[in-house]
Amino acid sequence: MFVFAMAVVFKLCSIQFIQGDQYRSLAEERTVKNVEIPANRGNVYSADGSLLATSIPKYDIRIDAIQPKEEIFNKYIKSLADSLEAYSGKPSSTYQKNIRKARANKNRYFLLARNISYSDYIRLRNFPMLELGAIKGGLIVEQTTRREHPMGGIAERAIGYERVDEDGNVSRAGIDGAFGEKYLRGVNGQRLKQKIGNGQWKPIVDYNQVEPQDGHDVYTTIDVNIQDIAHHSLLGQLEKYEAEHGCAVVMDVETGEIKAITNLARTEKGNYYEKRNYAVWESHEPGSTFKVMAMMAALEDKLIDTSTVVDTKLGSKMFPRRRKPITDSRGYGKISAARALEVSSNIGLATIIDENYSENPKKFINRLKSWKLHEPLGVSIKGEGDPFIPEPGHEKWSRAALQSMAFGYNLRMTPLQTLAFYNALANNGEMIKPRFIKAVKEFDREIEVFNKEVIHQKICSDKTLNEIQEILKNVVIRGTGRRMYSENFSMAGKTGTARTEYWMEDWSKNPRYISSFAGYFPADNPKYSCIVVIHKPSTKVGYYGADVSGPVFKRIAQKIYTETPLIDEVESLEVVNTEVDEKYEAFYTIAQTYKTIMPNVVGLPAMDALALLENMGLKVKMEGVGTIRSQSVDKGVKVKPNQVIVLRT
Repeated sequence: MFVFAMAVVFKLCSIQFIQGDQYRSLAEERTVKNVEIPANRGNVYSADGSLLATSIPKYDIRIDAIQPKEEIFNKYIKSLADSLEAYSGKPSSTYQKNIRKARANKNRYFLLARNISYSDYIRLRNFPMLELGAIKGGLIVEQTTRREHPMGGIAERAIGYERVDEDGNVSRAGIDGAFGEKYLRGVNGQRLKQKIGNGQWKPIVDYNQVEPQDGHDVYTTIDVNIQDIAHHSLLGQLEKYEAEHGCAVVMDVETGEIKAITNLARTEKGNYYEKRNYAVWESHEPGSTFKVMAMMAALEDKLIDTSTVVDTKLGSKMFPRRRKPITDSRGYGKISAARALEVSSNIGLATIIDENYSENPKKFINRLKSWKLHEPLGVSIKGEGDPFIPEPGHEKWSRAALQSMAFGYNLRMTPLQTLAFYNALANNGEMIKPRFIKAVKEFDREIEVFNKEVIHQKICSDKTLNEIQEILKNVVIRGTGRRMYSENFSMAGKTGTARTEYWMEDWSKNPRYISSFAGYFPADNPKYSCIVVIHKPSTKVGYYGADVSGPVFKRIAQKIYTETPLIDEVESLEVVNTEVDEKYEAFYTIAQTYKTIMPNVVGLPAMDALALLENMGLKVKMEGVGTIRSQSVDKGVKVKPNQVIVLRT
């Protein structure tokens, strides 16, 4: 027994003095830990300062039911329960019962309110007993933040988010995701928590050991008015044509600022929501909107001019190295190259490119590459789709590839990449990178300012540019976009209708199309460029680009100029009208001359005569409307105040 007792004493001394630090550290690690307090993410604003995304603090209020002393608990429990009843509407007796039960069960983490706002948090922490704080009153406060979009579903995907899953994987979408790590995220704080059993941890004190630092604010280029116009214009057309998904982007011609970007996809129930950022991500065959690039290549290489005659046959033409003929929706016969682009003739563009580049297809490819159409734009938003332009030697190159590329097949581009090229046409040849951000700020202090980035100083000669601009005007006036034409508002652009999933076996029974329109407005002095792309509209309703996407473009363009405030310079508001001046002088002379003598008012408008006589203090009885024909008191007769004068018209 003595030996056994000595062994116990030795072990205790060993644990206490030799291994004490190790065990104390281990115990502390298991019962106390530092917990990160997420910093508030910076806000995302529109160009005019409207709030697009913000972090809202939310709070959970709990109580350590055994922390308050017995006398304090008994003194405040009823008044605390009464305050909670006034806050939530639940009976005070229920709160008393549950809190007393929590104390009896030694519950140190009893929930009183979850996910409440800051104002409610301030209210609750001043309730009886809770106002005593963590040590005396057992108050436990836990703060979280939630990202909210004040505009709701409008541009939700473009504004984006930054999320971290349970495994630490980060997904970043839109503007919020692109600038989250560098600017919006901030620096997290720290708070000590103690383990209280059952996997629960409670704060040791009611303040943070390290306060979190909020992130910076990001100011975007988005215009909320234009964004609202684009969103609802696209939504209405998607619903009408029961389309699978679509996107619309509006870009400032001179600066490259994206003023609106909307992406909508259809749910199984037929509703539309912002599912993916199709404008930035989705790389697809552009179809006829690419014919502009093909025509420009031939013009710029001086292989044709706009008057070159092209034989489009009767709507079907067999080309060398092809198994099937190329077709148009109708036959045009022999037409000019300009007219071939206006009516969007597949045969016309295929003929131009095949006849001039078939011996040297690399020349055509190099022209496209000189415009950087084979490279991503490098926009700030994550997930930009890669363009694809095949060339000889590539596995996707075939004998008929060149002819297909002439009318927008056998290559891939995103809507935003196509828009950047059309914007260059509107911007006198200068190609600009689309820009989503104007500045990053900390309160009013600018952290970083984002300026215009030029991709290509001049994509083509002035001659080619002027010719293409004229053709794009005529597309709307007399070409495939003629239904969009308006005498009061000018637009320029190109329609696009492309088959999609045509390689699938069921295509002939269930054809699918991509309808698009890309262009700019006004046509003569462009302010905005715009692209609308709608995927898989119902063929029972319609699928041509002019019918499906064109009206969205037109609606956006017209509404921007009718509903968005503009500032115009007015040279002068002074307009000289001799007749009006003479009548005014005559009226003024009479008013100044006759004070107590009846004037002649015959021939004056009734309203002028009425004003004149009432200013003299007379009471006027009017019979009829129009010009005065007679008066009850003759001219020159002395009148008295309040005398009744009858005027007849």
